[in-house]
Amino acid sequence: MQTDTSTPSILTVPSWRQQFPWLWHGFSTRAGGVSAAYSSHVRPCDLNLGMTAEDDPVRVRENRQRLAEQASGSRMTPLLLIRQVHSGASVILRRDQPLWSEAPRADGSLTDQPGILLAVQTADCIPVLVADVEQRVVAAFHAGWRGTVQRIVEQGVATMRAELGSKPQHLVAAIGPGIGPCCYAVGNDLVAQFAEHFSDSAQLFRATTDGALSLDLVEANRRQLLSAGINLEQIVALGGCTCCQPERFFSYRGQHGKTGRMMSVIGIAASGALTAV
Repeated sequence: MQTDTSTPSILTVPSWRQQFPWLWHGFSTRAGGVSAAYSSHVRPCDLNLGMTAEDDPVRVRENRQRLAEQASGSRMTPLLLIRQVHSGASVILRRDQPLWSEAPRADGSLTDQPGILLAVQTADCIPVLVADVEQRVVAAFHAGWRGTVQRIVEQGVATMRAELGSKPQHLVAAIGPGIGPCCYAVGNDLVAQFAEHFSDSAQLFRATTDGALSLDLVEANRRQLLSAGINLEQIVALGGCTCCQPERFFSYRGQHGKTGRMMSVIGIAASGALTAV
């Protein structure tokens, strides 16, 4: 097996690492893995984290353990995935519950249980991580355009408040890399759906040079975080457009459907656990 001996390159929020050492988190990139399915002569190995048809499951499992170690300090930290279905649904794993034996159908997950990493997979869709830094509750959301229309992030934060006791003033949020309006031209049917669900939908679209419209999914989800009560200064976006940076990120649109998956993770350090750096 050809491998990249470097550690996975993950994006983190500097202020979170400084202020909340108990808060595990990160947005993966392509770098630092052992997958060859989507690699090139420039980069012989990738950190593909999705069980895609083209890749070897053994390599993907190694990649996932590398990510877990980079985010939490241990390769053995469980990655808790959901079966993403482009919905507005979120699920909760409470502190006293066993880990799921089968991934539930949802696009958001929430927990107050330490020692695990909630994870969502993306390759253009928008990953959003949220943490309650007072109650120590965390959440991960997968927001494609369908989930965004169904307000996955706004509803998920409402669930944090209603079910886990979170208060908006204690919440911080990070929006990870996803396709940007520079590359996300859309059709009139999608424009109509956003107009039906968002009173300010016109502000989410930009005219392209050929007269079409492009959608700003990052801005749409940032507005949902604001609507959910999170303070503007507590929301950060990082990573930029996945489609524009093919050597750094996987992009379903940019790579015409044959591509790997990135993973965004968040968790609460177990007592005595190593803190990732």
